[in-house]
Amino acid sequence: MSQQQNRAPVDVGDHGLKKHNIKVSTVVFMIFCLCAAGAYGIEEMMPESGPGLTVIMLIILPIVWSTPLGLVAAELGSARPQEGGYYKWVQEALGEYWGFQAGWWRTISIYIDNTLYVILAGGYLANAFDWGWGLEFAFKVLMILVFTYINIRGVKDVGIVSTILSILVIVAFGMVAVCGFLNWEQNPMVPITADGDILGFSGIGFADWIYYIGMGIALGMWMYSGYESMSTIAGEVENPQIIPKATLITVPLIMAVYIFPTIGGLATLTDEKVANLLGISVAEVEAEGGAWAFWGTEPGTVGYADVVTANWGAAFGVFFVIVAVLAQCSIYNTYIASGSRGFFALADDHLAPPILVKCDKKHGVPYVSVLTVGIVNLILCNFAFTAVVVVDVFLLVSAYVMIFISAMILRKKIPQEQLKFKIPGGYGLLCLICIVPCIVAFIAFFINGTDYFIGGMLGIISGPVLYYIWKRMYGGLAKKDPVAFPLNPKTKLAMGDLRRMSFNFIIIAVFGFMGYPWLGWFEGDWGPEYYAVDSGNPGFLANFDLMLKIILIASIAFAVIGIVLYLVSRAIDPKQPKKEIV
Repeated sequence: MSQQQNRAPVDVGDHGLKKHNIKVSTVVFMIFCLCAAGAYGIEEMMPESGPGLTVIMLIILPIVWSTPLGLVAAELGSARPQEGGYYKWVQEALGEYWGFQAGWWRTISIYIDNTLYVILAGGYLANAFDWGWGLEFAFKVLMILVFTYINIRGVKDVGIVSTILSILVIVAFGMVAVCGFLNWEQNPMVPITADGDILGFSGIGFADWIYYIGMGIALGMWMYSGYESMSTIAGEVENPQIIPKATLITVPLIMAVYIFPTIGGLATLTDEKVANLLGISVAEVEAEGGAWAFWGTEPGTVGYADVVTANWGAAFGVFFVIVAVLAQCSIYNTYIASGSRGFFALADDHLAPPILVKCDKKHGVPYVSVLTVGIVNLILCNFAFTAVVVVDVFLLVSAYVMIFISAMILRKKIPQEQLKFKIPGGYGLLCLICIVPCIVAFIAFFINGTDYFIGGMLGIISGPVLYYIWKRMYGGLAKKDPVAFPLNPKTKLAMGDLRRMSFNFIIIAVFGFMGYPWLGWFEGDWGPEYYAVDSGNPGFLANFDLMLKIILIASIAFAVIGIVLYLVSRAIDPKQPKKEIV
């Protein structure tokens, strides 16, 4: 029996999940929080890529990355508005195994990354008001407890809080944009690249261009991601068709919040203003290349708050710092909801511990899943995060590739009348919309850095390992419908799962064999010194040559595992038509 049957969404109401009447505007602000909550982080793009290239990428990336993701999420969400969202889309298109991979990759990346927003919020306040470790840690704990409680009260309360915080953030960044444009003093596009070249064409080699663009893409893709996250909560919205509508509204809103304050800020923060803000001489600013080189999020740098501070006074800067903290709170608040529903959906399909589907009787919220987010965040919020966060981008982008592939498959499978929203232009345009971001994702795998590449490989491999364990422990979809999803009696996995696992390992091995020579060339001139001195990475992540050897050895091991699994699958899997093995 095929795993790709057209079937009605599973009713998860038996677990006590409660539906809420939520407005389109509320969902807009929730998606805004999931994707942006302000332009925080773009400050790091400017010294790495250059001001001109930063602005260019902020304009281009929505075309090749975020808008396609928003459109695909709107189309699939209109036809399959169910709890679990993108996980269910991939499951229907590619089967139980690949659905689990997409759900696990994205969910675990949210669990890890969500801690970062707690760390950032505490850091903003500690730097602004000179807090000690104890007070900063107390704030982090309070933040986790408060927003965990709000999430246990239900999606409606999450939406109310997101609305209030989003309006504050939009007002604050609107203020930055207005301030910048009213006090325009220089061309924000000069220089184009971070080496100070005005036009960006002379004196720059191929590797330099790859580096400048790569650093911008790595952060820009992160900044423009998250449009699929609201889909995981669709089962708790009385009219889930408002989610696709809200998604289409949010795409241009986020572009505006990113692009206009950035242009305005670059146009007004001159060398003289930056020198005054940092208490250094103009000559010192010029020696580093100019004001744009001092943008960042660390002490001794300037950012969006300094745009209003330099032009309108310190009081506006303090207001902006407070909004920065609230922005981190808004992201954290909504991602608790999105991430916890990922594990709820996996558990509902018997692919995760069953306790994760338990719902609070009063509020109808999967409180155990929500509490697991808070517990993980409490554990990680006071640790050095660099060694853990490296897996995030790889996992995030891999899940998105699965969503784009699923969109092309489901356009052919889902009856057209079920598509309440359909991307215009026919199947050919849909393929173009999906393939272009997949190419961008492929490039991103190799330009984030060697440490990210290793962390990503390990993160991806955790998917098939955990699937094997949980599928055998909890039964998976076979427990819901053993006829439609039969088990192989020898492996206790779904028919064809060993072959899928072999394919998974071989793909990672191929990426490793490609990454080994590429990273050696791309980072070879500066990698050994950078990872040993600048990154602060622990252990083997501080040894560039050792990291390359690990990539090669791991790739060989993954290739061997993949081949062995394939040969075993041929021996023990019952013969089935090829169309049945997905």
